[in-house]
Amino acid sequence: MYSIDVLIQGYPGRSLFHGSLGWSTTTLLRGEGRRILVDVGAFGARHLLAKQLAELKVAAGDITDVVLTHAHYDHSVNFTLFPNATVWIGEKELAWAAAQPPGFDPLPELYVRELEVSPRVKRIQAGDRFLPGFRAVMAPGHTPGHLLFYVTGNEGAILFTGDAAKNRAELLAMTVADTYDQAISQESLALIWDYWKREPGTLLVPGHDLCMRLDEAGQPRYVGERRAVLTAWLGDTMEPTSIDLCCGGAMTRYSA
Repeated sequence: MYSIDVLIQGYPGRSLFHGSLGWSTTTLLRGEGRRILVDVGAFGARHLLAKQLAELKVAAGDITDVVLTHAHYDHSVNFTLFPNATVWIGEKELAWAAAQPPGFDPLPELYVRELEVSPRVKRIQAGDRFLPGFRAVMAPGHTPGHLLFYVTGNEGAILFTGDAAKNRAELLAMTVADTYDQAISQESLALIWDYWKREPGTLLVPGHDLCMRLDEAGQPRYVGERRAVLTAWLGDTMEPTSIDLCCGGAMTRYSA
């Protein structure tokens, strides 16, 4: 039914001194006459998102649908880049987000305001089957109206968890780092595991980590290789230093 390309890998970490990294997963599905993005990233992802789409020969105007797990900035703000796309978001999530006053939190107030009034936005409910193979599943805790998306019809199912399960550690520990109610988040984690086990080979796409499948012992195993490197001008010249965020912070000279 769909081919799947992870355009931007989510990263399971945060900065101690410079705020959230905001490095969330963005995925492209193609098939059934559609080009679908599931979550669209933050401002910092724009140049990479453009590069990845160009390499796949997909223009911004070709995107037919943007599907949002929740309203936080690192998953939602780039919906404005895709002028022909229908934007799908949970009705409960959008109502909650629009009712929040400006605050020191991850909600992008002006973008939420646009989501609330745009005619391109379609509000979905838990249980809705709104695109070919897509089913919305309520998974609150990170936000009140957070949705999972369970996609069937391929050889193996695909489960988009957003930030209800940001990374492998949360899935295994059965607890999460960011929630308004830990017990509710744990119920959502249990629901994720239930869906993950329903069909062998199901690909789980988390909000801030590599994709995973369950092995024969029922343990999560990564699909793909993590790539996360910072370059910084820490010396006295314009030659940057590369800081590998995957291998214990090893520092080497950068060459592109």
